Amino acid sequence: MPQILILVAHPQLAQSRVTRALMHSALALGESATSCEVRDLYARYPDYLIDAATEQAALERADLVVWLHPTHWYGMPPLMKLWLDEAFAFGWAYGPGGDRLQGKHLWLVTSTGGPEESYRSDGHNRYFFDAFMPPYEQTAALCGMRFVPPLVLHGAHRIDEDALAEHAQLFADRLRDWPRWPELEQLPDCPACEVPMDARRTGA
Repeated sequence: MPQILILVAHPQLAQSRVTRALMHSALALGESATSCEVRDLYARYPDYLIDAATEQAALERADLVVWLHPTHWYGMPPLMKLWLDEAFAFGWAYGPGGDRLQGKHLWLVTSTGGPEESYRSDGHNRYFFDAFMPPYEQTAALCGMRFVPPLVLHGAHRIDEDALAEHAQLFADRLRDWPRWPELEQLPDCPACEVPMDARRTGA
């Protein structure tokens, strides 16, 4: 049975509409053809003390790793970044001997406050949203993972309830259908990113 690990990271989940709705849609899947594990990082680590070994064990069980978080300042919320620093360790996730994530898929599911038209050269964000994806793509590549095209909802503050319910259902349907996604056949092979042992000298 394919295993899916969903890492939810929202600093104020109780006030969230989109992230909370998506998380609840994943939790509501229950027993299905796909096994889903949902982990709310802010509830799990209110003190920001990440248990790296526990998180790595959860990652090893997964075939698909989902990062579910709002886009904050063109990237991930602070606890998500700390989780990444701790869990994706040198010698475990990447670098010499760091092959524990190879062959897995990474899927970003995110939302933005600004509308889609704000992510254009003539919008106030100046770039198309894809311009902010290279750090995610390269993180996946460095670990031998395949970066699945993200699911993005723009204009999260303005979305009405019907559209939000439709988006949450889409998310649940995609999880239920995994790994029978036609686009997976078109994904290029993960590029080789060999990191030498001396790339991580102490005192940097």
